[in-house]
Amino acid sequence: MAEAVSTSAPTNGSSPSAGSPSTEVYAIFGAEPEVQAYAMAKYSRSSLSMKESLKEISQQKAEKFLNTFYFQYGHRSIADLAHIALAIERLSILAAIVVADEQRWDGQERSTRYQDFKKSGYYTPDFGPDEQPLELYRATIDSLFSEYEAISERMFRYLVEITPKPAEMKQDSYERTLKARAFDISRYLLPLATNTSLGEIVNARTLETQISHLLSHTHGEVRGLGELLKRAATTAAHNVNHESWRDLVEKIRAVSPELGARAEQELLKEVRVSPTLVKYADPNPYEIETRRELREIASELLNSEAVDESPSVVLLDDEPLEIELAATLLYEHCSYPYRQIRRASRDHCLRLTPSWTPRRNASQLPRRPAFPF
Repeated sequence: MAEAVSTSAPTNGSSPSAGSPSTEVYAIFGAEPEVQAYAMAKYSRSSLSMKESLKEISQQKAEKFLNTFYFQYGHRSIADLAHIALAIERLSILAAIVVADEQRWDGQERSTRYQDFKKSGYYTPDFGPDEQPLELYRATIDSLFSEYEAISERMFRYLVEITPKPAEMKQDSYERTLKARAFDISRYLLPLATNTSLGEIVNARTLETQISHLLSHTHGEVRGLGELLKRAATTAAHNVNHESWRDLVEKIRAVSPELGARAEQELLKEVRVSPTLVKYADPNPYEIETRRELREIASELLNSEAVDESPSVVLLDDEPLEIELAATLLYEHCSYPYRQIRRASRDHCLRLTPSWTPRRNASQLPRRPAFPF
């Protein structure tokens, strides 16, 4: 725990009365995430200081408290106080996009701009007993990686030819800069299956929601990742000080076996960062059912019609809000262009409700949805 910083400066412009306590500010270090969350939550129910609360709290007390107030009483904000650092390695770029698709997420992923991904490997989904799709998949990915490597090398040589090294610049910095420029061009050939790594720091409530979202996903890799995140939060965490503390424990044990045993118990104990707050994170039936229904609606709406040709970028005219909402919801659940989905949505609406009148903004929307799905 860090040293406290105190100040006796008055907050209302007057001198503090004699003997009044001064403001105290101190950082907390070494408390397990759920213990820290419990200690902070106690501010609302106790007049104890943080130091006093941390002294009296054990992991067992924290778990009992969280089971009562978090799960039974629904005080979900308590989990916002438990911050957890997680390393996620060798997942596909596609899975990394899903992991990072969280508004309250803080993290960092391997940069395709600054790193060479030619030896990263890639994720291979389960194609079942049919070997032909698997062979086609691997041939396609391998071809993309081969082109990625070739273009990276060629672009680097070209940049060296047209970009003289400044006299004050070191050779390794010069090459590193030009390689980054080359990767910035070639990285668009990397398939979404490419393996990457990322680190994230989230609070336990966000992690619980994230795990539930991952477990509800359509892709097997992403669902498996949800299981791994849940396991990482509820089982023993990696202790970065384990080796140095193990050496210290052995030296203490050589002097005093009794103190050595105590030091081992305190310093080398297993720490689970969130054994309580995410243990009930399960697949979200609402997400799963909503995806299923939207796929069915898209299939019925387009009725297996041919997919229109569409350029990469299309400038769209304004449409009524109801049509835009319907088309946006259906877009990710089928392979049709947005303009085709929007046209089908409008035709369907007019066909079922000839008296339907388009509304141009949210203030004109009726209390009940006008779109007759």
